[in-house]
Amino acid sequence: MKPRIFYDGGCGLCQKEIYHYQSLDKDGAIEWVDIFKNPQTLHVHSIEYMDAMAVLHGINKNGEIIKGVGNFISIWQNIDRYQWLAACILRLRLTGVLQWCYMHFAKWRFKKRMGQACILKSDVEH
Repeated sequence: MKPRIFYDGGCGLCQKEIYHYQSLDKDGAIEWVDIFKNPQTLHVHSIEYMDAMAVLHGINKNGEIIKGVGNFISIWQNIDRYQWLAACILRLRLTGVLQWCYMHFAKWRFKKRMGQACILKSDVEH
């Protein structure tokens, strides 16, 4: 099973970063799922839409749900250009610190996103 990354395709910042990774994923090693366009895909994995909008969610190669920095590690491990970064972070045991930083960033991003005049599809049946 290849990793699956659920991202907010309605967020300009998220789009820019994910599109960068997608452009490097020439072999299609990762399944990219835009949950803004396809929120129903989360229910197969029992992931709540608003939770996935607040924090990057994904499914690893073992079929386990991962949240936050673990998804970036998964992305980097599967894209040649970034494999060195994933290995370095894991070797130096920086995952916990990066997760802490990411969670603070994610909270800020989500608060900013909620303040935008956009529909998050929270009322949409999925």
